[in-house]
Amino acid sequence: MTTPVVTLREITAETVRAICELEPHEAQSGFVAPNAVSIAQAHFNPAAVFRAIYADEAPVGFIMWRPGDDGASCFLWRFMIDGRHQGKGYGREAIALWLNGLPALGYRLAQLSYLPGDAGPHGFYLVQGFRDTGEQRANGERLMELVL
Repeated sequence: MTTPVVTLREITAETVRAICELEPHEAQSGFVAPNAVSIAQAHFNPAAVFRAIYADEAPVGFIMWRPGDDGASCFLWRFMIDGRHQGKGYGREAIALWLNGLPALGYRLAQLSYLPGDAGPHGFYLVQGFRDTGEQRANGERLMELVL
């Protein structure tokens, strides 16, 4: 059995419903907005870039980012892998694809924020190479970064 190929693809009128139906495990639902909300927010932020995450031809997740204010950093705004597809390496592959493409766009730093808590994404991001900055936002989110 071959390992599925993970790709980041544009979301189209034909695929948007399938992407909006993807959901994290129930215990993770408080850590990331629904994909439909993320897609709607992206349409009102011209700098936002969003993609569906596919494993071969199956939609398995969602990723969204935007440039930082300094032009040298990129902020991971949303990231999720459907609960039915977690633990298969798709998230790791998707983050690697995203990170590997950033230097060609002129970015030298990847940043993100997360809500701390059980079943949260902190450990996952640490394994991907992100490090805590020690900064915390007013809403309780903590910041992480990765020098590219």
